[in-house]
Amino acid sequence: MPGIFDAPMIVTPQSRPLASRRVAAGGIYLFLISFASLYYLANAPLLLGHYDLGWHLAAGDLIRDQGHIPFQDPWSFTAGDRQWYNLSWLWDAMASVIFQYTHFSGLIFFVIACGAFIVGYLTSLCLGRGASTIAVCISVLSACLLYPAFAAYPNIYLAVSPNISTMLLSVIFYGECLKRTRWFVLPVMMVLWANLHGGFLLGFLIVGVFGGAALLKRDWKNFKIYGLAGIGCFIATFINPLGWHIYEGLTTVLGHFSQAYVTEWLPYSENIVMPGSLPGIAYILIFIALELFCRASCPIEARLLSWLMLLLGLYQFRYMSFFLLFSTVPLALDLDRLLRNRLNNSKVQRSLLAAGIAAACALPWTYLRLDPALGLPQMLSGQDVLYLQTHLPQARLLNHWNYGGLLIFRTRGAIPVFVDGRAATAYPDAVLRDYFKLAELEIDETAWDTVLEKYQIDAVLWVKAHEELRRFLVGKRGWKEAYAGAYASVYVKP
Repeated sequence: MPGIFDAPMIVTPQSRPLASRRVAAGGIYLFLISFASLYYLANAPLLLGHYDLGWHLAAGDLIRDQGHIPFQDPWSFTAGDRQWYNLSWLWDAMASVIFQYTHFSGLIFFVIACGAFIVGYLTSLCLGRGASTIAVCISVLSACLLYPAFAAYPNIYLAVSPNISTMLLSVIFYGECLKRTRWFVLPVMMVLWANLHGGFLLGFLIVGVFGGAALLKRDWKNFKIYGLAGIGCFIATFINPLGWHIYEGLTTVLGHFSQAYVTEWLPYSENIVMPGSLPGIAYILIFIALELFCRASCPIEARLLSWLMLLLGLYQFRYMSFFLLFSTVPLALDLDRLLRNRLNNSKVQRSLLAAGIAAACALPWTYLRLDPALGLPQMLSGQDVLYLQTHLPQARLLNHWNYGGLLIFRTRGAIPVFVDGRAATAYPDAVLRDYFKLAELEIDETAWDTVLEKYQIDAVLWVKAHEELRRFLVGKRGWKEAYAGAYASVYVKP
């Protein structure tokens, strides 16, 4: 029994059991992953809102049924003999399997799991560079809540689409290049990436930046490593069903005129939504301010990639998400320089652990509330498709771009489409040029008359809210609005 004069025991973080310290230190992972997953799950309807999800699932089913990659389009009447470059065939097949056995819930959990891995991986990178808990928490949570771009719908970058594979693998490439210890895994991952999504070219940019920095620093050892990794990755891209034609398929996307009509390829300024874009703008301004006035010690490659992606993101919106992801390391280190020693790290860790447990407990409840609402976008309902199948089974249908993928999913070619989100990877340029003349709010009567006659159109499936089209077809050309659903109208030739 201690005496009254014995010194009291002082408990310090170092004197606590090792297991207890590890649990507390793991609180930041639990907090960030749980809160990010909760945010993604709350936006589950948006994750499924990608208009191309329908044709991706149909393509996966077709690949599994036939046992090979189709090189001709089976679902449209306008593709002709154009080769179909399916640059995401492996993702399509994977999504098809997940959907078959777990329906939409499985797809949601798969995407959230990818998002959770990105959160955990970025957290590990920032902590590994020596940033404090609070700085890492602010940096990673901000980036991982912003990069999905839910406010700029339909340009979502954490969604049930092949984009998620590029988001995930770009972060892994970035991290492995920063660590400089497992560069040999990059070509192995490139085999997967080249079969999952055409965004694999970003991997070469990441490796190139690290190799270029090594060259400037005359670090011949690392320059050799990144050079060999780049060569290995290039060779790995040919391990796919398209062979060298994969690059031919990429040329139908990059620099194609259709990009001018797809919002994710437009400048950042044209994708700003108020007030939803204000947090993203604030993040950009804070990053720039800290980089200019509070530069902490940080790998130069991380800074170069962050600034490069910021400039590319201002030029084309789709790259802004990569800026947010790559900027987590320099931002965390800059914040650490401002916040270090201002907060008790162990207390912060314990608080994050408690909050993370609470967020993890909320995940099942959130899912149960959302599960009945999970499904494809209601822009084209089952009732809309049933009308087409019943009344216009043999019609040559001119459909709105956003309806193409959904129509393919529901009919599997029973009602051939005019166009869909596969764009130049499946359709001739002439067809796309004709279509894009119609995709304007103001009606170009000459363009509409030309397309209707050139393709012998019998029916038009279009957005119900487009009043000018209704006045043109019904009022001026004598067509009939034969059906009006919640979002879609069907116009029939007299």
